[in-house]
Amino acid sequence: MPRLHHTDWPKRLWIVRHGQSAGNVARDAAESSGHELIDVTTRDADTPLSTLGELQSQALAEWFHQLEEVERPTALMCSPFLRAQQTCQAVAAALGIDKAEIHVDERLREKEFGILDRYTRHGIHSKFPDLAAQRALVGKFYFRPPGGESWCDVILRLRSMVQVLRRDHVGENVLIVGHQVIVNCFRYLLECLNEAEILEIDRQADVPNCSITEYGFCRGDDSRFGLCRANYVLPVAAVGTPVTSAPDQPAGPK
Repeated sequence: MPRLHHTDWPKRLWIVRHGQSAGNVARDAAESSGHELIDVTTRDADTPLSTLGELQSQALAEWFHQLEEVERPTALMCSPFLRAQQTCQAVAAALGIDKAEIHVDERLREKEFGILDRYTRHGIHSKFPDLAAQRALVGKFYFRPPGGESWCDVILRLRSMVQVLRRDHVGENVLIVGHQVIVNCFRYLLECLNEAEILEIDRQADVPNCSITEYGFCRGDDSRFGLCRANYVLPVAAVGTPVTSAPDQPAGPK
């Protein structure tokens, strides 16, 4: 597998999916009931954490607080979507960092679903059979719904985020709070993966809420920047908070 040869990286980089959201709960309910639409009253960007998501965020925040001071995040970034901001703000509060110091960046936002927004898998097949067939043909990596984004589109905007990390945060401990697709697309970039490899990772399991994917100079064989651990859920599980991993809405056709 190709390796990153650059040395101008943060000392440590944590990429975290937000806590469970009210949208995750509504999506599960809609899918299990066979509904075509997910019953949410807010736009996706304004969907807050669920009560469980707040507990998960607090558990995550406490885990970061228990690190040695020199090992804690010194730079915090997050998606502008409310659920990600709430998760990041919980960590900031635990670390004594003013939430005004959190860098909210639109490049970290959720993948845009376009015309398929709020539809369940059943709803997509029922209302948009041609799009369901197109997605099955081209695959989720390249499929772009009308008004929405493909995984490639997300990767394109994250490439400039990687440059920001290498330019402005060399030697720092950086925490990024985003979404499931954001975590996986960062993995595609930082681990030099190809389409088949990242889709296999995605197929194996959803990214758990408030799980940590960590990069740094942690390998024993050399000093290159690389993956230390992926989808680490102990910060949530250790305090008895349920671990959830429902995909973000919409599910999309298979």
